[in-house]
Amino acid sequence: MKNNTETSTQTFASIPMQAVGPFKLIGDVETDNLMVPMATYETPLWPSVARGARVAAHSGGIRVTVIDERMTRSILLQAPHAGIAAKHLASLQNRQDEMQDVVSQSSRFAKLIDTHFQVVGNLIYLRLEFHTGDASGHNMATNAADKLIPWILENYSDLEYVSISANYCTDKKVSAVNGILGRGKYVVCECTIPEKFCKRFLKTTPQALVDLHIKKDLIGSIVSGGLRSANAHVANMLLGFYLATGQDAANIVEGSQAINHAEVTPEGDLYFSTTLPNMIVGTVGNGKGLDFVLENLELLGCNDRNAEPGANARRLACIAGATAFCGELSLLAAQTNPGELMQAHIKLERAQHS
Repeated sequence: MKNNTETSTQTFASIPMQAVGPFKLIGDVETDNLMVPMATYETPLWPSVARGARVAAHSGGIRVTVIDERMTRSILLQAPHAGIAAKHLASLQNRQDEMQDVVSQSSRFAKLIDTHFQVVGNLIYLRLEFHTGDASGHNMATNAADKLIPWILENYSDLEYVSISANYCTDKKVSAVNGILGRGKYVVCECTIPEKFCKRFLKTTPQALVDLHIKKDLIGSIVSGGLRSANAHVANMLLGFYLATGQDAANIVEGSQAINHAEVTPEGDLYFSTTLPNMIVGTVGNGKGLDFVLENLELLGCNDRNAEPGANARRLACIAGATAFCGELSLLAAQTNPGELMQAHIKLERAQHS
């Protein structure tokens, strides 16, 4: 059987892409008049996100805050019985400096920052958590884990290897653990929008949007059995942003586990936020060498070669979160008005094919 790599040729999929905005960000990223690229077949997203960006800019900007950042890889080991598993895990918790020495052999950017574990019978699910600089860190964390496993087995000879990945990471799957312990960038985006701007730009009122948020994002997510998720369509914005900036698009699975929060302030204005606790992005690594990706990272100010390690990725995460925020705000506003959502799709999508 021939190796497919010998006969295949590399081709590139063509996905419509457009820069939308302008965005104004404050907080951990300070920028104004920023245009954000999104690659998507759902082209009504462009004007919708732009509307959210416009009303937020008029309201003083979107405050972006990075709460935490880490990349994880869980490994699976087997002990003779749970008692030995517990004893060895207690020992490992006191040897993190030694473990970091091993990790340093894999990359100068990989830093072991914490470990968590679960024991099921005689199985050890060990979750390793790293800082990974400007990389999203999938491969960096896996490579570090590959170096740690032989060290662990050498020091605890009654343990056995089962798998490099134990599903306690958790990678590209819906889970509770990522939101609780963290995986990727934990970003909060928020803005207070005056009532007059809600009416002018969003064609709704703060109270109508808050009521819909409660009944749709919160109660609707409970009814559906949603897991650590209370949003309208965060996956849409993340996918468009990920494809435009060379990210691993499958990470929208955990990235879309986002939570909206909305209130009417005592002054009658709208406080709105979108929190993304497990958003995985990077500015270096696989997928970042394509010309259009490099151009987009430059456009976003996320390719600063003089920045400290991790700064470009944190900036990118803040912009990605703000993009999701704008799409959430705009869609929820549209859904407070009967017929507006479908009318916009018909108008915008049919116009492209006429």
